Amino acid sequence: MSEIREGEKKSVRNKRSQITLELSGAAIFSALSIVIGVFLMPTVTEALRIPGWFIAIIDLISLVWMLCYLLFGVRAGLICSVVGAIGLIPYDPTGWVGPMMKLVATLSLISIQIIFLKLYKSGEGSSKLKRPRNYFLYGVLGTLLRMVVMTIMNIAVILALFSFLLPTITLEFIGLPQISGLTAVIIGAPIINAWQSGLDLIIPYFIVFGSKLDEKYEIW
Repeated sequence: MSEIREGEKKSVRNKRSQITLELSGAAIFSALSIVIGVFLMPTVTEALRIPGWFIAIIDLISLVWMLCYLLFGVRAGLICSVVGAIGLIPYDPTGWVGPMMKLVATLSLISIQIIFLKLYKSGEGSSKLKRPRNYFLYGVLGTLLRMVVMTIMNIAVILALFSFLLPTITLEFIGLPQISGLTAVIIGAPIINAWQSGLDLIIPYFIVFGSKLDEKYEIW
């Protein structure tokens, strides 16, 4: 059996510590998103509901998932989002529909970033993502992908499960209350997802990178 050198032992310990840190971050933030979803989001959704839609102007749950992703890295962000979505299913009035839609929306938004980050060496992810030009480019591409994916999903879910609600869905939120039904979904879903993508990208970015939390903790 070959002898393990001191430097190799340090590397193994660092890797284990890194994984432990990521899992801890994912556990804390997924639990936080569930707590927010159960106790806070119903009030927020009711107060900030987009007219004619069952969506709030701002989604605090996806913000928590994005914070975990930017602070702890890709692996932690993915675990946090999946666990958080599953944990919300028993408490969401739509059952699995709402949490799964949130999950797909978030994964669509960050998937482009994850693909590009795979091109960089381990340990460079946070610094590459911190650059405004990179973040803006990946964010725009991710937003476009999310708009397409979520428009298709909204149409499919509404037609399959909530077709009886189609007459109540309008474009009142952009000053066109006369447009309703499937037309409103096709036009409104991309607009709403573009807006929420902007919030999901900008707010966590300034919290993590603007306050230099990434430099303070150097997690990934």
